[in-house]
Amino acid sequence: MGNNRHLRAAVIATLALAPLAAQAEVTTEELLRRLEEQEQKILVLERKLELQDEAATAAKDSAPVVSAGPRGYSLRSADSRNQLRLRGVLHVDGRYLEGKDSGGVTDTWQATRVRPTFERTVGGIYDFRFMPDFGQGRTVIQDAYVTARLAPAFQLTAGKFKSPVGLERLQSASDIRFVQRAFPTSLAPNRDLGLQFAGELLGGRLNYAAAWLNGSNDGGSSDTFGDVDINSDQEYALRLFTHPFVESESFALRGLGFGLAGTTTDQTGNATQPLLPAFRSPGQSTFFRYRAGTTPTIADGERTRLAPQFYYYVGRLGILGEYTEVSQDVSRVTSIGLREDTIDTNAWQLAASWFLTGEEAAYRGFKPKTTFSLSDGTWGAFEVVARAQALEVDDSAFAGADDSFADPVAAAREANSWGMGLNWYLNALLSG
Repeated sequence: MGNNRHLRAAVIATLALAPLAAQAEVTTEELLRRLEEQEQKILVLERKLELQDEAATAAKDSAPVVSAGPRGYSLRSADSRNQLRLRGVLHVDGRYLEGKDSGGVTDTWQATRVRPTFERTVGGIYDFRFMPDFGQGRTVIQDAYVTARLAPAFQLTAGKFKSPVGLERLQSASDIRFVQRAFPTSLAPNRDLGLQFAGELLGGRLNYAAAWLNGSNDGGSSDTFGDVDINSDQEYALRLFTHPFVESESFALRGLGFGLAGTTTDQTGNATQPLLPAFRSPGQSTFFRYRAGTTPTIADGERTRLAPQFYYYVGRLGILGEYTEVSQDVSRVTSIGLREDTIDTNAWQLAASWFLTGEEAAYRGFKPKTTFSLSDGTWGAFEVVARAQALEVDDSAFAGADDSFADPVAAAREANSWGMGLNWYLNALLSG
């Protein structure tokens, strides 16, 4: 009897709890379903956030970068493979000479160089450069070329650019230490139209440049002829320059560089364009020129140039030296008939510089440690410079009296010059 009572109670309890168990089972399934839905929503939301971050990063990476600094203004892509650079050069100098100059030079202020510069890089390979010059009351195109940097050992340049010859000529106008370049630059060609192959080998120890050009006068550019070729023969230029100790453990040897450059051509002038130069002193007074007029001296045959050169920069000291020699075939119709000869002209310079304020000297791109500011009590950089130079013309240019090749009115056989100066760099852009 007692056992039946217990059995009946168990059955009743089981029947009473059954609906509750069923309800609990349904609730657990519902909760699991809802948790799954929430997990899916969270995953979708996380992916949306990832996509938004990726889009923001892509936008940031592709946004152009605008910058302004001592070297000018630039607009470039985020990867720097495409760039547009704007800068310029303005050089104004005063020229005051003691006494009366026989060459007709007058005391004056002049804007020597007024050069806005536009540069463009495309795809990290192709560099474009365009630089007009409005200085000295004239307008010329100094640079207009494109360079393909296909590899460090091979770069191809086409257009109007500096001939790869003179050491000081290849320096930027903002990097030279004197207002006027030295006598060897008067014999080396300036800018010319043509094609150039260049590059560096042996880990930067050897630089080469080989150019095929229209040809230009000593110290002159192709704009003398209106940037057109007036002769059938072209000029060939080659330059080799080495930095043998560029990776040396000795810091004192790294800044040594030396090389050899030269040109060759065969050209014939005429009474309108004799293809011969005139030479000027540092004060820009003409001290040598060939005969002009009805029976001028003209270039008539081969012209070769040879230019050994070197520089050495260590710490605040800089030394630059070069020698240039030109052999020029000339002719002139005289009273005794046609005279022909070869005139040899040579020039050399040795220049030194020393930063009083401790800056590091360099062939290119030196930078003052401080900028001139009265409020901050800083004065920029000071540099002392000294230079000796000479130019000598072959005696054969003066032989023949009235039948000579040289103009007797301006026909010095030799010019010597030495000078000293103090350069003041107010900041990275301004010097005096």
